[in-house]
Amino acid sequence: MRSYERSRQLYERACKSMAGGVSSHFRMAGAPHPLFFSRAEGSRIYDVDGNEYVDFTLSQGPMLIGHSHPHVLKRVQEETARGQLYAGQHESELHLAEKLQELIPCAELIRFSNSGSESVQAALRLARGFTGRQKYIKFEGQYHGWFDNVLISQHPSLESAGAEESPNSVLETQGQSREVLDEIIVLPWNDLDAVEEAFAKAGDTIACVLTEPIMCNNGCIEPLPGYLQGLREICDKYGALLVFDEIITGFRLGLGGAQKYYGVIPDLGTFGKALASGFPISFLAGKRHIMEKMADGTVMHAGTYNSNNPSIAAAAATVEVLESDGDLYDRIRSLGLRLQDGLRAAAAEAGYRAVISGPGQMTHLAFTASPKLVNYRDCLENDGGKYAEFAKGMLDRGVRVIGRGIWYISASHTEQDIDHAIDRAGEVLLAMRSKKASAVESITV
Repeated sequence: MRSYERSRQLYERACKSMAGGVSSHFRMAGAPHPLFFSRAEGSRIYDVDGNEYVDFTLSQGPMLIGHSHPHVLKRVQEETARGQLYAGQHESELHLAEKLQELIPCAELIRFSNSGSESVQAALRLARGFTGRQKYIKFEGQYHGWFDNVLISQHPSLESAGAEESPNSVLETQGQSREVLDEIIVLPWNDLDAVEEAFAKAGDTIACVLTEPIMCNNGCIEPLPGYLQGLREICDKYGALLVFDEIITGFRLGLGGAQKYYGVIPDLGTFGKALASGFPISFLAGKRHIMEKMADGTVMHAGTYNSNNPSIAAAAATVEVLESDGDLYDRIRSLGLRLQDGLRAAAAEAGYRAVISGPGQMTHLAFTASPKLVNYRDCLENDGGKYAEFAKGMLDRGVRVIGRGIWYISASHTEQDIDHAIDRAGEVLLAMRSKKASAVESITV
């Protein structure tokens, strides 16, 4: 049996100096409590109690080429030795910008920031500045950062969400300004009729449609055939901008992001996470005639730490690794599909109804009676308690997964890692089934 005693002691100590003992809301969830980690390398991460894990959390997605990649660390060390932050331009950021411009279809011009939340805000401001309109459309279940005007209807209850054809706009936390609800239209994902209807009613007020190309944060739900193209056509029809939030899908699906993967080019796109192997960076990319509003100062964008030297070096090095390995993306997808097949078989053998979704580069496991996940409402039928039990069982067997069901694959994972995870999943699911059967038997007796 694994011990988490040192982590427990540190967590109790942390609660005396940090709110909730953590530095991000999403780190509060954990079993038996938030763990403290000491190092990570490749596909492995180690906690302060000496426990080793095959890591499918990957720092919530950024570690696309694995933890502590030597080429990234070398480049960061070299760049940092020359300087950390100039509050001015440097050649490294120019070289990276030119490379990103070459790789990403919509990236005629870019602007660097430090987090996904920042780049999304820049995109919304630019969309308003360019169109002269104030409202925007977002979709139930999608996450675009923690700021007031986007943390809406990300995880509403069915009761608070209202009718599926015309969802309520639901604030996610106390302390949010209620005034932001006046600028948003919330719609169901994967429903073009709902988008067309919203534009028919209020098209002259809508600056943009903001969407994850894949609904990664709830169910890892891919767009239905023609859906993204339909959004493109509707935005063109009504003079609104199409904005892809590619903070997760960017670089994970391929060097050109989801827009190249699906063949639909947005007006603006936000990127981050997988770009810099764990160093803080994001960027807004867009078509030149739109980005010119930012270039000439009509729309303001700023940030002291934007294009800081270590993050730029990490991003450049990560892109070099991604470009140098011609089989990398096929290998990651293949490993992901292998994992999906194994989890599907393990669930069936244990007698659990489960839905496995996602393109492979990221995978989602849900315990649900639904035949498939198409939108956020389908995710409300997922048994979160059962998945939490499953995730704790995996942790105790040396496999670290995210509590909301999404698994990330990296270039450092091997077939042996995948098969190990599948085997451990089978053990956990059978143990859960046995525990449930014993509980039913004791009640019957």
